[in-house]
Amino acid sequence: MPSPYRMIFAAPGARSFSAAGFLGRMTLSMMGIGVVTMISQLTGRYGLAGAVSATLALSAAVLGPQISRLVDRHGQRRVLRPATAASAVAVTGLLVSAHEGWPDWTLFVFAALAGCVPSVGSMVRSRWAEIYRGSPRELHTAYAFESVVDEVCFIVGPILSIGLSTAWFPEAGPLLALGFLAVGVYWLTAQRATEPVPHPREHHTRGSALRSRGLQVLVGTFVATGTIFGAVDVVTVAFAEEEGHKAAASVVLAVYALGSCIAGVVFGLLRLSGSAPRRWLLGVCLMAASMIPLQLVGNLPSLAVALFVAGLSIAPTMVTTMGLIEQHVPRANLTEGMTWVSTGLAVGVALGSSVAGMVVDEAGAKAGYAVAGVAGALAAVVAFLGYRRLRSAEPAGASPPKATGGPEADDRSEDHTEQHLA
Repeated sequence: MPSPYRMIFAAPGARSFSAAGFLGRMTLSMMGIGVVTMISQLTGRYGLAGAVSATLALSAAVLGPQISRLVDRHGQRRVLRPATAASAVAVTGLLVSAHEGWPDWTLFVFAALAGCVPSVGSMVRSRWAEIYRGSPRELHTAYAFESVVDEVCFIVGPILSIGLSTAWFPEAGPLLALGFLAVGVYWLTAQRATEPVPHPREHHTRGSALRSRGLQVLVGTFVATGTIFGAVDVVTVAFAEEEGHKAAASVVLAVYALGSCIAGVVFGLLRLSGSAPRRWLLGVCLMAASMIPLQLVGNLPSLAVALFVAGLSIAPTMVTTMGLIEQHVPRANLTEGMTWVSTGLAVGVALGSSVAGMVVDEAGAKAGYAVAGVAGALAAVVAFLGYRRLRSAEPAGASPPKATGGPEADDRSEDHTEQHLA
């Protein structure tokens, strides 16, 4: 492992909570695509499969920030364990209703109740932020590492979920995802030494962290970005089935995540200078442009190449996003702020899954990639329109608390850990 990564794991407990976070986050990559595969296997209806997956994502989008707000106030252990238990009961109901062929509305009810699944990635990143408060280079590396972990989850997760659901039984993928969530959350919350100290209600800003204008831009852009991800997942499964190799969809989606994983590893080794908002804008535009080749693919190998290239811009953009959240959200609301970005992605995934499923049913798999192309263009437009809001909280223009940071804060945009809006 390169030395910057060895350095961040010198902190006591870092290896353990990051490993627990890896297991907990496997659910993120497995559950949605597992539900799509399960329902399409049982019913042959991609529209229904995408709609149920979208309901699950939208429910998480509504409930996730509320759970994270409670975590900021009461601590991870007190909130995450009961939330995970409730989600486990709902997912079990979803699997039973699908297996038994109950009416469609029962699928949507259980999917909606399953949305109280916690944002494990936000919980892990908040631990890194607590450990390396005031150490921007180490925090940059830690965020890069966690983005790599995200992508490893998206490499391994779809292979397990789709592979088990197609080779074993349809419910196998979501069932394993539920097991990972339970083990990961309970292992993470057992580690009290690295758990961020809760902030009492009086330390929080009035209302939601989403009142931050900069955070609104990040969330809005990632709604469109999530639409890309949701559409790519559903359409790739359908495209592989049309090609006669449905199980190969897991490998193709793993290649997509592999591109992001490689880019994330390299990005974490860099000492960056210049404007973080400008890097973020460039990353969003590259993600949008990478959707163009998908409209031209004609077989699975060419699709895999196009998705690998598309993945190269994902992790660097996500790492930069996490840094920008710290510039625009007070520390007392940091977990909530990170979860709002995940919520934006979840809403987008819901939209992308649902719309792409309908397009596939009506016009075929290849036409479904147009959904990802339109979403990419929309993400770029929102990013351009909101760019000035993001620049307003750069270290060079921060408010009076900057006095403890010194003028060297201008040297790199990642030097933001002491810069928070009141």
